Amino acid sequence: MPRYVTLAFIVAVGVGSWWLWNDSQLLDKVKDYVENGEIRTLEARYTADQIMAQNRNELLGNGNRTFQEPSLKFYPYLLLEAKYTRSDKKTAEGILLWGLVDGEMVLDTETWEKTHGFEDAINANATATDFKVLNALAKYNGTLTRDQLQRELNLELDTLDRWIDSARSKHLITQKGNEISLHFEKPRILVLPETKIKQWLVTKSDDQAQRIPKKYSKAQVEKVAKAAFGNDFTIRNTSEVFLPVYSIQVLNQDGSLLTSYWNALNGQRIQSKFLVPTP
Repeated sequence: MPRYVTLAFIVAVGVGSWWLWNDSQLLDKVKDYVENGEIRTLEARYTADQIMAQNRNELLGNGNRTFQEPSLKFYPYLLLEAKYTRSDKKTAEGILLWGLVDGEMVLDTETWEKTHGFEDAINANATATDFKVLNALAKYNGTLTRDQLQRELNLELDTLDRWIDSARSKHLITQKGNEISLHFEKPRILVLPETKIKQWLVTKSDDQAQRIPKKYSKAQVEKVAKAAFGNDFTIRNTSEVFLPVYSIQVLNQDGSLLTSYWNALNGQRIQSKFLVPTP
């Protein structure tokens, strides 16, 4: 092989490897492709038949509707093992379950209670200093005057103004006169970096068709978590797990379909606005 062809090949491989390494979402897809044919999921405690029976009146209404065959989909989450410093200055260890579709952290797998505001922070590429402003506001019900925020953060005015301008330019906060507020509806970001998990993880055969595509990458979640939870927050290990979700359809008399989504862990309905439409 001529020297220039060999050199071109080496350069192409090098550039391709660098591009793949720096494109975290593409790297995730490659990892998915080379998996061993199994995925880890949170263990389903309800079947689709149980959910349909328990919610029959709600789903079928006056009886002019009929159930269609339900389907099962798996929504990707990132499981992070981390350690952090508590308010009493002692080290604690916890597990976080973070959605790779909605960008929010699960607080309790029994109720599937979640945070609200981290997805906006991911999309805005929020920094650690942005989160210092956000967390200070969240501590006081989401709103402070500029003077109050300065005292809370103990900053010089010029530094404070730079931080405010940064968060405001990313649409994370709003400012009206001297009042600064979080720019989230019902924000919930000031939380401990820990998910209450009571369910077992199980392994099942992988069917790519049942998986919902990730919207956010492992790198994006790690970045926002580190920015939100401070310098003492350290991620020790990560792994991908899945939440089983039933898609239940009912056929109306006019031929239209009504689709609802149900958490297989707790049997509760999931608001469709928090899900990416299934393919």
